[in-house]
Amino acid sequence: MVTALGNSAAASPGTAADRAPRGQVEAKPETPPPAGMDINLLKLLGVEASAESIDYIQNKTQFQLHTLLTEQRHAKTWNLSEKIKEDTGQGLRMLFAVDDDVTAKMNDLASKTEALEEAARQIEEAVLAGNRIYVYGCGATGRLAKQMESTFWRPFWKKVKTSGRIWAKLKERLPEDIDERLTGEMTGADRALISSLEGFEDLQLIGRLQLEDHGVRKGDVVICVTEGGETSSVIGTILAALDEWKADPSYDPAASRKKLYFVYNNPDDRLLPFARSRSVLEEPGITKINLTTGPQAITGSTRMQATTSETYVLGTVLQTAAEGLLRRFLSGKGAAKIGFSSRSSIESRLREFGSVLEDLKSKIPIIARFTDVEAGAYSSGRFSTYFAGEGLVTVFIDSTERSPTFRLYPLDTVDEPARKCWIQVWTGAPDLAAAWRAFLGRPFGGLSPGFYQAPFEGKIDDPYLRRAALESLKKAGDDQQSLYDFSFSPANINRRGPRAADLGVCVLMSSEMDELDRPDSYVRRFIALFAGSGAKLAVILDLGESKGDAAAAERKIAGLWSGKKEDALVIPLRIQRRGDPFGLRPQIGLKMLLNAHSTAVMAKLGRVIGNTMTNVSPSNLKLIGRATYLVESHVNDILTRPEWIKAYGRRKPVSYGEANAVLFDSIAFLKDRQKETGQAAAEVAFSIIRIVESLRLRQGVTQSQALAIVLQKGLAGYLSDLP
Repeated sequence: MVTALGNSAAASPGTAADRAPRGQVEAKPETPPPAGMDINLLKLLGVEASAESIDYIQNKTQFQLHTLLTEQRHAKTWNLSEKIKEDTGQGLRMLFAVDDDVTAKMNDLASKTEALEEAARQIEEAVLAGNRIYVYGCGATGRLAKQMESTFWRPFWKKVKTSGRIWAKLKERLPEDIDERLTGEMTGADRALISSLEGFEDLQLIGRLQLEDHGVRKGDVVICVTEGGETSSVIGTILAALDEWKADPSYDPAASRKKLYFVYNNPDDRLLPFARSRSVLEEPGITKINLTTGPQAITGSTRMQATTSETYVLGTVLQTAAEGLLRRFLSGKGAAKIGFSSRSSIESRLREFGSVLEDLKSKIPIIARFTDVEAGAYSSGRFSTYFAGEGLVTVFIDSTERSPTFRLYPLDTVDEPARKCWIQVWTGAPDLAAAWRAFLGRPFGGLSPGFYQAPFEGKIDDPYLRRAALESLKKAGDDQQSLYDFSFSPANINRRGPRAADLGVCVLMSSEMDELDRPDSYVRRFIALFAGSGAKLAVILDLGESKGDAAAAERKIAGLWSGKKEDALVIPLRIQRRGDPFGLRPQIGLKMLLNAHSTAVMAKLGRVIGNTMTNVSPSNLKLIGRATYLVESHVNDILTRPEWIKAYGRRKPVSYGEANAVLFDSIAFLKDRQKETGQAAAEVAFSIIRIVESLRLRQGVTQSQALAIVLQKGLAGYLSDLP
């Protein structure tokens, strides 16, 4: 059996009959071709490189990022897709083992905290001086930016403002709108929380425009975050902020350096060949914070370790700044009432990361059961519904990021007549608008065409990017709010309520434990709804420092569950919140749990080969490069296997340009097909199968024949049938 990139491919979901090679073309040559045989691949496939492919290879080299460390394969998860089929717990251990890299980075960073301490001081000074904090990212780091605002900063200060005597002492010294002083923004604004908007990420222009749109000015603290260190929109933002400073004739780089921060996760030497990255890394007026942890658990999936490290570090900086502001004006007793029981340093907070990870590792057996239940639901055609309150943003982020990573349907709109997306997210809110406010802590914010359209039309030279940006702008306005409803409302229950064998997942943080005791709480209603529908239930329960033990909490939930006993599962966590009123540690624990769990689910369903995301959607220039490299790497690994050479002879490796030409041909074919049928297929898997099957037969396999194999077997099943 031959499998791609050095691991045994797991069979795709379904029965043995489902995995039979019905779609595979059977005209296998009787004898292998002679060694050294050279076949013109594109001619064999009948593919002519498109104008888009030629342009990408010749002119888009700055987006061909396969040399970055975050795009490499991690040795600890090399054969994940095989091992997790044998033992879910073993697969989860592999995934969590990569988080050890984050622990090592936090411990290393704890010994050199100068830049982080300066950032915390500058945030304090900005608040007191009437300035603002602007955190900006794209994709996973954009959702991180939203979390800094909507999970940490805004809820914390709102709680402080309702603290009676404490706020009475503070309100003359701190701004009344302190909870509004931090803005978390992402490329494409709030609509991009749902799914990426094609063309935006590749534009420095949009970062500049969003900075201007938010009125960010010299003196504000600007923190720009990019996992790879090369995201154009993020780079455009930090350079635009720097331009505000350089406009002053007396500009001093030392002054701007205290206010402008660029956070990233790749070694500088890997980034310097890229002009846009170099423009920041070599700029003395910007502080660079390098959080490199190494390759990701799933190759290129920077939503995992890269974003975990960035979330924890930035959350630590913000919480340290908040504590510093409070201790200026409160006694130790007053600060303790807010949650800062004793003064904590950035160093001590960074070193606490490891204890969060160790708690998760101790729960691997019960998490594995959860993974098996959710994977089983999807493989049998059922759906899941996640419910969360305090953990809503963390849950939502993991849910939406499954779509581009594993080629799933994005979250359903309210107009969708029937559920297509495997997962939906609800929160305790009576209607759509209230749900968005519960999520963001403020009204939904989109991009106004009146502000963005003219610059897009006049300042984007590349025709592909201009066309993509103008199309995406149509999907980024305030009207997009009405398309997505996360409320636990009668309308949502009637439209997309649970059916038999569906899965409900309830996430309860320690501060929400009393919801289990309130007869009318949304939590109890959610549990009752799923029990009465013949569905299954999983409860992720952060016990924190609450009284009682996990067994008592499980008994309480069991008492509320009227369904079959074996259909309810509790995953208890005990992540300490002492000195952590932001709830950073519980949120980062929940993030890592969900990231590992959702990745494990998809690996069990055959949407991961080895530790590569072969179902990734090539929706921007960076992802096109990643997809091209995946096609090239998987095909060439197969061609160099002794079993392949024995059966079919030697062939020179497929080139990056050939892989890209086939990929663009696949993108065009599958896009047209999706318009006709509404069904999507993975371009990477489709391209790999078409190339390999054509080389195997020494005759071109048509697009329809390749698609039949993809739909009937999947890439994992196809690879398992090769010699």
